[in-house]
Amino acid sequence: MTNTDLTALTGDYTIDAAHSTIGFTVRHAMVTNVKGKFTEFTGSLHLDGSDPSASTASLDVKMDSIDTGSADRDGHLKSADFFKIEEFPTMTFRSTKAEALGDEDYLITGDLTILGTTKPVTIDLEFNGAAKDPFGNERVGFEGKAEIKRSDWGLTWNTTLETGGVLVSDKIKLNFDISAIRNA
Repeated sequence: MTNTDLTALTGDYTIDAAHSTIGFTVRHAMVTNVKGKFTEFTGSLHLDGSDPSASTASLDVKMDSIDTGSADRDGHLKSADFFKIEEFPTMTFRSTKAEALGDEDYLITGDLTILGTTKPVTIDLEFNGAAKDPFGNERVGFEGKAEIKRSDWGLTWNTTLETGGVLVSDKIKLNFDISAIRNA
């Protein structure tokens, strides 16, 4: 049972991309983490405060918007070696299950589609609260994380290092900071 009464938050919301982040972290050359994000995405939430299991989430990410802080690396990630953005311009997530774990913690499970391959992913989600902003918008905030193996979606490009190991890890850490506005 959650400690917060979420019944008043029941409704439909649109993700505010200007105040949200869809990001990732990947181990590079076995020694450091490279972080990146997608700058263009749209999404919606349906929150059911009295029955969180009836809540849903949907997200569409433009793969061309990948930003790792390096134009060369971003270009490589957009190429046929990785995301093949000409053929697969969008990554999608569609929730299939929501679970309240207690306090402010939830699990959201859904179908993640990358390169035309759809696999289930479970996201650990924390409810960060609700507020009315200075413009009169009712907002909710969530922070989430998940780990995936990129090879599960056919993302297998790599190079072996002469010291052993590989250039790009298979494990990818996904992170989400979501601000969503209640639809009028």
